[in-house]
Amino acid sequence: MTDIKNNREKAVIRFNNGTMLKGYLRDFSPSLTEVILEEAGSNKIHKVKTYELKAIFFVRTFEGTREYKERKSYGITKPKGQRVFIKFRDNESLIGFLEGGVPWEKGFFLSKLDKGIQGFFLLPVDEDSNNIKVFVIASSVDDVTVVP
Repeated sequence: MTDIKNNREKAVIRFNNGTMLKGYLRDFSPSLTEVILEEAGSNKIHKVKTYELKAIFFVRTFEGTREYKERKSYGITKPKGQRVFIKFRDNESLIGFLEGGVPWEKGFFLSKLDKGIQGFFLLPVDEDSNNIKVFVIASSVDDVTVVP
């Protein structure tokens, strides 16, 4: 959700080391090499280099819904882009729809990222997910597979 008045977006940032911060992004742009997050609750400002991050989750709420079991398969919603499987360097994975064009050399397996790209947006397959979209940091990705 975006706070139009202050141009802030509610987000959870996940670091490569497994830690996370919840708060409001200020003036986020996919091309920036640094993100500014105002931490929820404390209002402390964090300036974080994108290479320190794994992904930025743009969320509806910071808490999510504990009872809700997110569906993680294609075919439950109308496709919103190219279907992809993301494998991170820490072996965690995500599936979703790639928003926009493919920022790699084309092929079934995508590995060589175009220079200057900090990351890409992934839309969840479950429209009822707490995640609205995810900005995946390219340097944290081990492999991307296009799902036919």
